[in-house]
Amino acid sequence: MYVGTLSFDLLLGDVRSLKEKRSVVRPIVAELQRKYAVSAAEVDHQDLHRRATIGLALVSGDAEHLTGVLDRCERLVAGRPEVELLSVRRRFHGEDD
Repeated sequence: MYVGTLSFDLLLGDVRSLKEKRSVVRPIVAELQRKYAVSAAEVDHQDLHRRATIGLALVSGDAEHLTGVLDRCERLVAGRPEVELLSVRRRFHGEDD
């Protein structure tokens, strides 16, 4: 069994309220969940208007499949024009951990 996680540190565009922030973050989280069947949520900076951290996790029996899905998730978030991807933290846990 393999477990992979990603943590995206995001800078949001012209967002002036927490309500506007939710209208940007929620569709990203929903698309990750729908397209790639990952567990995803906003996990940090909930009280800041222009910052967000989205975390996601995936469990797989195949390391290559896991890596491929994490790569596609990263490309999806990086390609969103309404956010600037400041950093990505990737963790991979295998059977030997």
